[in-house]
Order: sequence, then C-alpha cells, then structure tokens
Amino acid sequence: MARTILLVEDSPEAVELSKGAFSECENGAELVVAYDGEDALDWLFGTGRHAGRRIEKRPDLVLLDIRLPRIDGFEVLRRIRADERTSMVPVVMLTVSSNRSDIAAAYRLGANSFLVKPVDYDEYTELVARVCHYWFENNESAYR
Repeated sequence: MARTILLVEDSPEAVELSKGAFSECENGAELVVAYDGEDALDWLFGTGRHAGRRIEKRPDLVLLDIRLPRIDGFEVLRRIRADERTSMVPVVMLTVSSNRSDIAAAYRLGANSFLVKPVDYDEYTELVARVCHYWFENNESAYR
C-alpha cells in the first residue's frame, strides 16, 4: 500500500528534487506538497482550500522545513503535536539549518527526527532512500 508523505517546503527547486528522490521509494509513496505552513495545516485539518478533505487519511510521515512563509515549521509542529488527531504522526524536520538552537527547539516541540538537507543531488537521494527505508520498512506506525 502506498504511503502518504506530506512535504512542507517552500522552495520549488527542493520540491522538484524531492519528487524525483521520493519516486524511488521501494514501496511507493504519494507525495503531497504544501508550500507554506498554513497550507500544511489546512491539508492536515481539512480547512481553507482543503476544506472537505477526509482528515481520517493522515500522512504516514511529515517532512517539515523550518523557514516557511505565513506559519513557520516550529508552529506547524506545535499544532500537529497539540491536536489529538495528529499528535502521533511522525514529523521529520528536513531543513538546511544545522543551527543547534533550531535542533533543540525541534526536539523540544516533539520532532521525531532532524535532518539537514544535503545540497548534492546524489547525497539527497541517498538520504531520501534511508528515510523511506526507516519510516516505511523498519518503523512501526501508531496508526497502522
């Protein structure tokens, strides 16, 4: 069964790179893209332009950038963890930041993992392969 990944990323270049990389996931993955934090929350909770979306269909994984327009990644993470419907969805911070205070803040807010995006395509593809393998083959989901 295909897994759903919610990618929250404002860079069109990073989204295209991610689409290519995630198409290589062994078990297949449906990649849903939100280009800002507000759109991500709307998708998760069936509000705004996603009003009427069946919110029972949670993502199997959220990949969340920190620096986002409208609502930043930390606030998105805070709201995901605060809502009973999404509190156990795995959230991986995927960002260019390696700032120690960003890492600490993400874990304090309940991130499951913090990954720094490589700039090299091959390294990024390898990171995505490891993410897919771990979260979809090794990890046991609370919702399955």
